[in-house]
Amino acid sequence: MAKLIVLYRKPNNPVAFNDYYFNTHVPIAKTVPGITGYEVSEGPVATPQGDSSYHLVVTLTFESMNALEEALASEEGQRTAADLANFADGGAELLIINQRSI
Repeated sequence: MAKLIVLYRKPNNPVAFNDYYFNTHVPIAKTVPGITGYEVSEGPVATPQGDSSYHLVVTLTFESMNALEEALASEEGQRTAADLANFADGGAELLIINQRSI
């Protein structure tokens, strides 16, 4: 199983970010082929020491690394990535992992 983890840093306007993210970006992102799971954090993103610089954490799950790579390269994947500039003014970090159970 492969995962794309998106760490959104705190935006200038959290209310506007949330509105755009959930009402515009999520519908675009859900068109990306091969997504088998879509999870979004709820509430503040914290560290064991307290506050963090992140506003939202998103985890997209795919059957395999190949499926994830194909999804990112797809027209829908490219459109979703391009949409980040429309709302993620605090920046976003994307992490790709291949997960195994132990």
